Amino acid sequence: MSTNNHKNIATFIHLSIFSKYFFPLGNYIMPLILWTVNKEKSSFIDRHGKQAINFQLSILLYTIILGTFSFPFFVFNVFDNISFDHLSSFHDLSINLSDSGGFWALTGVSFIGLLALIGFFLEIIFIITASLKANKGETYTYPLTINFIK
Repeated sequence: MSTNNHKNIATFIHLSIFSKYFFPLGNYIMPLILWTVNKEKSSFIDRHGKQAINFQLSILLYTIILGTFSFPFFVFNVFDNISFDHLSSFHDLSINLSDSGGFWALTGVSFIGLLALIGFFLEIIFIITASLKANKGETYTYPLTINFIK
Protein backbone atom coordinates (compact mmCIF):
# COMPACT_ATOMS: atom_id res chain seq x y z
CA MET A 1 0.00 0.00 0.00
CA SER A 2 1.22 3.47 -0.75
CA THR A 3 1.39 6.32 1.68
CA ASN A 4 -0.50 9.54 1.30
CA ASN A 5 2.69 11.27 0.17
CA HIS A 6 3.25 8.68 -2.57
CA LYS A 7 -0.35 9.05 -3.74
CA ASN A 8 0.07 12.82 -3.95
CA ILE A 9 3.32 12.54 -5.91
CA ALA A 10 1.76 10.08 -8.38
CA THR A 11 -1.26 12.36 -8.75
CA PHE A 12 0.96 15.37 -9.46
CA ILE A 13 2.94 13.37 -12.03
CA HIS A 14 -0.26 12.90 -14.02
CA LEU A 15 -1.52 16.45 -13.48
CA SER A 16 1.85 17.89 -14.49
CA ILE A 17 1.03 16.87 -18.05
CA PHE A 18 -1.24 19.93 -18.16
CA SER A 19 1.86 22.13 -17.82
CA LYS A 20 2.08 21.94 -21.62
CA TYR A 21 -0.50 24.72 -21.66
CA PHE A 22 1.89 26.99 -19.78
CA PHE A 23 5.27 26.24 -21.36
CA PRO A 24 6.44 24.22 -24.36
CA LEU A 25 7.21 20.54 -23.78
CA GLY A 26 5.91 20.81 -20.23
CA ASN A 27 3.95 17.59 -20.73
CA TYR A 28 7.28 15.75 -21.10
CA ILE A 29 9.58 17.75 -18.84
CA MET A 30 7.44 18.05 -15.71
CA PRO A 31 6.33 14.39 -15.42
CA LEU A 32 9.88 13.29 -16.24
CA ILE A 33 11.36 15.47 -13.50
CA LEU A 34 8.77 14.41 -10.91
CA TRP A 35 9.16 10.74 -11.83
CA THR A 36 12.98 10.79 -11.92
CA VAL A 37 13.30 12.51 -8.56
CA ASN A 38 10.72 10.29 -6.82
CA LYS A 39 10.80 6.88 -8.55
CA GLU A 40 13.12 5.34 -5.93
CA LYS A 41 10.62 6.12 -3.15
CA SER A 42 8.10 3.46 -4.19
CA SER A 43 7.09 1.15 -7.00
CA PHE A 44 3.70 2.91 -6.98
CA ILE A 45 5.28 6.23 -8.02
CA ASP A 46 7.52 4.43 -10.51
CA ARG A 47 4.52 2.73 -12.19
CA HIS A 48 2.51 5.95 -12.44
CA GLY A 49 5.49 7.93 -13.73
CA LYS A 50 6.19 5.41 -16.46
CA GLN A 51 2.53 5.37 -17.45
CA ALA A 52 2.32 9.16 -17.70
CA ILE A 53 5.49 9.45 -19.79
CA ASN A 54 4.60 6.50 -22.03
CA PHE A 55 1.17 8.00 -22.61
CA GLN A 56 2.63 11.34 -23.69
CA LEU A 57 5.13 9.65 -26.01
CA SER A 58 2.29 7.59 -27.50
CA ILE A 59 0.21 10.75 -28.03
CA LEU A 60 3.21 12.33 -29.78
CA LEU A 61 3.54 9.33 -32.08
CA TYR A 62 -0.19 9.33 -32.90
CA THR A 63 -0.07 13.08 -33.60
CA ILE A 64 2.84 12.63 -36.00
CA ILE A 65 0.97 9.84 -37.79
CA LEU A 66 -2.21 11.95 -38.12
CA GLY A 67 -0.18 14.90 -39.38
CA THR A 68 1.59 12.71 -41.88
CA PHE A 69 -1.72 11.45 -43.25
CA SER A 70 -3.34 14.88 -43.42
CA PHE A 71 -0.44 16.75 -45.03
CA PRO A 72 -0.68 15.15 -48.50
CA PHE A 73 -4.46 15.68 -48.60
CA PHE A 74 -3.99 19.31 -47.82
CA VAL A 75 -1.07 20.15 -50.08
CA PHE A 76 -1.62 18.05 -53.18
CA ASN A 77 -5.40 18.19 -53.53
CA VAL A 78 -6.70 21.41 -52.04
CA PHE A 79 -3.99 23.70 -53.41
CA ASP A 80 -3.57 21.99 -56.78
CA ASN A 81 -4.22 25.14 -58.87
CA ILE A 82 -1.84 27.54 -57.13
CA SER A 83 0.41 29.56 -59.35
CA PHE A 84 3.83 30.21 -57.84
CA ASP A 85 4.66 33.01 -60.29
CA HIS A 86 4.10 35.71 -57.68
CA LEU A 87 5.47 34.35 -54.42
CA SER A 88 5.43 37.77 -52.78
CA SER A 89 1.73 38.26 -53.44
CA PHE A 90 -1.16 36.05 -52.43
CA HIS A 91 -3.79 37.86 -54.50
CA ASP A 92 -4.14 34.91 -56.88
CA LEU A 93 -4.28 32.25 -54.18
CA SER A 94 -7.31 30.07 -54.68
CA ILE A 95 -8.54 26.83 -53.23
CA ASN A 96 -10.16 24.55 -55.76
CA LEU A 97 -13.15 22.68 -54.36
CA SER A 98 -15.00 22.48 -57.66
CA ASP A 99 -13.66 19.06 -58.60
CA SER A 100 -14.07 15.86 -56.66
CA GLY A 101 -10.38 15.79 -55.64
CA GLY A 102 -10.70 19.02 -53.67
CA PHE A 103 -13.92 17.83 -52.03
CA TRP A 104 -12.37 14.52 -50.94
CA ALA A 105 -9.25 16.28 -49.73
CA LEU A 106 -11.31 18.62 -47.59
CA THR A 107 -13.35 15.66 -46.32
CA GLY A 108 -10.16 13.75 -45.48
CA VAL A 109 -8.65 16.70 -43.64
CA SER A 110 -11.94 17.28 -41.80
CA PHE A 111 -12.09 13.64 -40.74
CA ILE A 112 -8.51 13.70 -39.49
CA GLY A 113 -9.23 17.00 -37.70
CA LEU A 114 -12.25 15.39 -36.04
CA LEU A 115 -10.08 12.47 -34.93
CA ALA A 116 -7.57 14.93 -33.47
CA LEU A 117 -10.32 16.78 -31.60
CA ILE A 118 -11.70 13.53 -30.18
CA GLY A 119 -8.16 12.56 -29.19
CA PHE A 120 -7.70 15.90 -27.42
CA PHE A 121 -10.81 15.38 -25.27
CA LEU A 122 -9.95 11.74 -24.57
CA GLU A 123 -6.47 12.77 -23.47
CA ILE A 124 -7.93 15.18 -20.92
CA ILE A 125 -10.37 12.53 -19.66
CA PHE A 126 -7.61 9.91 -19.37
CA ILE A 127 -5.29 12.28 -17.48
CA ILE A 128 -8.00 13.22 -15.00
CA THR A 129 -8.96 9.56 -14.55
CA ALA A 130 -5.31 8.59 -13.95
CA SER A 131 -4.94 11.41 -11.42
CA LEU A 132 -8.04 10.34 -9.52
CA LYS A 133 -6.93 6.69 -9.49
CA ALA A 134 -3.47 7.67 -8.24
CA ASN A 135 -5.02 9.79 -5.51
CA LYS A 136 -7.03 6.75 -4.38
CA GLY A 137 -3.91 4.58 -4.35
CA GLU A 138 -4.96 2.54 -7.37
CA THR A 139 -2.92 1.74 -10.45
CA TYR A 140 -4.00 3.00 -13.85
CA THR A 141 -3.06 2.01 -17.37
CA TYR A 142 -3.73 4.60 -20.06
CA PRO A 143 -5.60 3.14 -23.03
CA LEU A 144 -3.74 2.83 -26.37
CA THR A 145 -0.39 3.44 -24.70
CA ILE A 146 2.82 2.01 -26.10
CA ASN A 147 5.27 1.03 -23.36
CA PHE A 148 8.43 2.82 -24.46
CA ILE A 149 9.74 2.81 -20.87
CA LYS A 150 9.34 -0.55 -19.15
